[in-house]
Amino acid sequence: MKKFIWPEQQSHSAFPIARPGYSFIFASAFVTAILAITGLKAFALLSLGITIFICYFFRDPDRVCPEVEGGVISPADGKVVFAGPMESNPYFEGPCQKISVFMSVFNVHVNRIPYDGKVKAIDYFPGKFFNASLDKASTDNERNAVTVELKNGRCYTFVQIAGLIARRIICGIKVGDNVSRGTRYGMICFGSRLDIYLPEDAKINVSNGEKVMAGFTVIANL
Repeated sequence: MKKFIWPEQQSHSAFPIARPGYSFIFASAFVTAILAITGLKAFALLSLGITIFICYFFRDPDRVCPEVEGGVISPADGKVVFAGPMESNPYFEGPCQKISVFMSVFNVHVNRIPYDGKVKAIDYFPGKFFNASLDKASTDNERNAVTVELKNGRCYTFVQIAGLIARRIICGIKVGDNVSRGTRYGMICFGSRLDIYLPEDAKINVSNGEKVMAGFTVIANL
C-alpha cells in the first residue's frame, strides 16, 4: 500500500487562499461594494461573480505527498504538454528528461518543490508572453528557473513560465535554501506553464495530455 505524508503543516481552513491573492480579492470586493451601494445592481452582480472567481483562482488546498523512493512529484496542477528526452537544456550540462505542465486559469496555481535538495541557482529571464501551451514559451517567455542540487551532486531544474495573460511570477525561496518535496515555494498568476528538467536517466511516468496534481502526482523516478 502506498504511503502518504503531509509535507507541511495543515492550514485547518475550509477554503485556504494563497496570500498573493489577498490584494486582488480585496480590490474586487471593494469595487463590488461600491457598485452595490450606488444601485448599479447588474454591474454589482457581475463584479461579485468576478470576485468569486478570483477567490477560486487563488485557492491553495493542502496536499498529501506520496512516499515513493526516488519519486519526483509534479510542481504544478494542469495538463502535461511535453514529456520526453532533450539533447540539451539551458540550465545544466548534458542531455536531460523534460516534462512540461500547462496550467489553465481553472487550475490551482500554487507551485511545489518536485524533489529534495539544496537550491544552487535561481535565474530570472525577461521575455515575451506567448500562450504558455506553445513549445516556444519555454525559451521565449518571461520565466524564473530554480536549479536544485541533489545529495549525489547532480542537479535538476524547474522553471516557472509566464503565459499569455500571466504577468506575475512569485518565487519564495532563495539560493542556499534546503527544500523538501511537496512543499509550497511560489505561484504564477492567471494562466501559465511549468517546465522541469531532470537528469538523463530519470524514468518519466506521465505522457502528453495527462492531468497531474502538484505535490501529489509522481511524474518521474530518479
